[in-house]
Amino acid sequence: MGWSKDELLAFAGREVPDLLPEDLRLLVCGINPSLWTAATGAHFARPGNRFYPALARAGIISHPFDAADGYRPEDLAELHRLGIGNTNLVARATARADELSREELRRGAVRLEVPVRQRRPRLVAVLGVTAYRQSFAMPSAALGEQPEALAGARLFVLPNPSGLNAHETVDSLAAAYAGAARAAGILAP
Repeated sequence: MGWSKDELLAFAGREVPDLLPEDLRLLVCGINPSLWTAATGAHFARPGNRFYPALARAGIISHPFDAADGYRPEDLAELHRLGIGNTNLVARATARADELSREELRRGAVRLEVPVRQRRPRLVAVLGVTAYRQSFAMPSAALGEQPEALAGARLFVLPNPSGLNAHETVDSLAAAYAGAARAAGILAP
């Protein structure tokens, strides 16, 4: 379904439930849900978002999912089978991540520990180095594996797949995501 700008704005502030498979290996943490994600309930649903194309290019998923109208049952089943989950630093949907306050992001870092402690993924991947720096008060953090674990899980900071992150390509995102998937035991080393 296509959404008009006004229709999407009606989803501002809504929360999107986390996707937490039973055998959670890799917990992907976005900054916050887009309005499109809030409308469909599918993470990274906005047309043009490069998350699923990058996962497919990396060989993590079987094909680039089109979540613009929500998850297809078979795509959702594939994420569950692989042990790939999704959450966000901030649960409320906005049109742009820059609408979030530093305080919201800091609270998000604390909030993230809850599903990590409860579900014990092997690896947590925060998508977006700037959001990570602000959320975790780590101003000099770089992309890649972080020196400290998060509630017992390995912690990676990876590039954000949003089209606004123009210097990343599907290929560069795929390379970064493949490294995390290998470390989480989803892809063979």
